[in-house]
Amino acid sequence: MSHNSFGHLFRLTTWGESHGPAIGCVIDGCPPGITFRVGNDIQSFLDKRRPGQSRFVTQRRELDLVKVLSGTLESNDGTHTTTGTPIALHIDNTDQRSKDYGNIAQSFRPDHADYTYFKKYGLRDHRGGGRSSARETACRVAGGAIARRVIEHLSPGARIRGALVQIGTRKIPAAQWGGNWSSDHINDNDFFCPDVDTAKAWTEDLDRVRKAGSSVGAAIEIIADNIPAGLGAPIYGKLDSDLASAMMSINAVKAVEIGDGMAVAELSGEANADEIRSGPNGQPQFLSNHAGGILGGISSGQSIICRFAVKPTSSILTPRRTIDETGADTEIITKGRHDPCVGIRAVPVGEAMMALVLADHLLRHRGQTGR
Repeated sequence: MSHNSFGHLFRLTTWGESHGPAIGCVIDGCPPGITFRVGNDIQSFLDKRRPGQSRFVTQRRELDLVKVLSGTLESNDGTHTTTGTPIALHIDNTDQRSKDYGNIAQSFRPDHADYTYFKKYGLRDHRGGGRSSARETACRVAGGAIARRVIEHLSPGARIRGALVQIGTRKIPAAQWGGNWSSDHINDNDFFCPDVDTAKAWTEDLDRVRKAGSSVGAAIEIIADNIPAGLGAPIYGKLDSDLASAMMSINAVKAVEIGDGMAVAELSGEANADEIRSGPNGQPQFLSNHAGGILGGISSGQSIICRFAVKPTSSILTPRRTIDETGADTEIITKGRHDPCVGIRAVPVGEAMMALVLADHLLRHRGQTGR
């Protein structure tokens, strides 16, 4: 199986399966001299994604403790300094229950990757989905944590933040949509939700979904602030193209929007235009941000805004019609430990993918222009 690497100059390769002994990643192209501490700079982001932290996510109990195997020099105080060589990160799998998947060894879960993996490779790992499992995203979060340190080094003051802005039909208030939400409450609830009242309503909504053995979809918004203008390249190296590809590569994502996204179809040219005035110190000041901080595939210096939609978890307790590997009709109930809303834990994954793209483009920009 190829295509397990992402990026150009800053390149992430992930490895491992949901029910294998371990998962991990290799980061190639990280500049030398970048410092980080495992606890503060990597583990803290993995802890945001870690399963089993509330009743609204899978109860698989993984600590997701990361180990640095190569690519750094570690000082006595625990600070790692990158050497410019490949950085290998390792995470043990400690709470697999492969027997939970015995009943689907020969049958395909509807809306899952079972059938397509089988048709492509002639076999599949039914134990949690193997490489198609969301377990793989822990590797992205670890790699994205290193990417954040590169961004902070090359563009001081840059910040990446994400939030859950919709579960099912219930959205956060319209006034907070599109980059206007506050970060104050995001870490104070189980949903990475910026609105206290919506988080309470989601608690009731998801309790009903969870008790019914069902699932529901969600939308996530990722914002990057204080990103310099000029990242990206025309035609085939567009920043928004790479962001869309990055977010679509996340498990269960079915749609990506930059800025106003699909809503621009309803706007006039006058309403959509992000007008510009001369701001403080002669710097341009945009009066709106319908474009999501990217024009012609190149960052404008405004906040970069990206949203993506995650479908409902396909593993549910409601009987569903399917076929087995012989083509015979059958029904399936997927047991095991699954997220009633996989979109919750997709927030730190989306942040990581934004970081990976921006770190790569910062290095590409420096390499092309010398700035």
